[in-house]
Amino acid sequence: MNNQAEIIFPALTQNETFARAVVAAFASQLNPTIEQLSDLRTAVSEAVTNAIIHGYEQDSSQFVKMRCIIEGNLLKIIVRDDGCGIPDIDLARKPFYTSKPELERSGMGFAVMEAFMDQVTVTSAPGEGTTVTMGKRISHGE
Repeated sequence: MNNQAEIIFPALTQNETFARAVVAAFASQLNPTIEQLSDLRTAVSEAVTNAIIHGYEQDSSQFVKMRCIIEGNLLKIIVRDDGCGIPDIDLARKPFYTSKPELERSGMGFAVMEAFMDQVTVTSAPGEGTTVTMGKRISHGE
């Protein structure tokens, strides 16, 4: 089965919940377990929150783009912002690193995504935005 969907929504923190629900609904066609759905929701929450907080610095006039793709039993989720970008991706991916310590951020966003997904790639350029691509295989009875 192959399918895809794309949504674009304002960079408002309350839309993180919306993105989680969209991914769960889209993934349901693969008949995931409750644990797999929870993993997907958590990873998407981190990616979308990063886009809103870090990429756009909570500028609600900007938009987050999320694309979901099913290829066989692989679910790919792509979260993109056109915000400030990440100057050092390796540093940003280190556990406990945060560029916003004044907001009491834990610095665990990428680590959480990597823990719950089978693959996570990050591309970014300062002033051009960031794209996070995550993949998870959903197998029946897994």
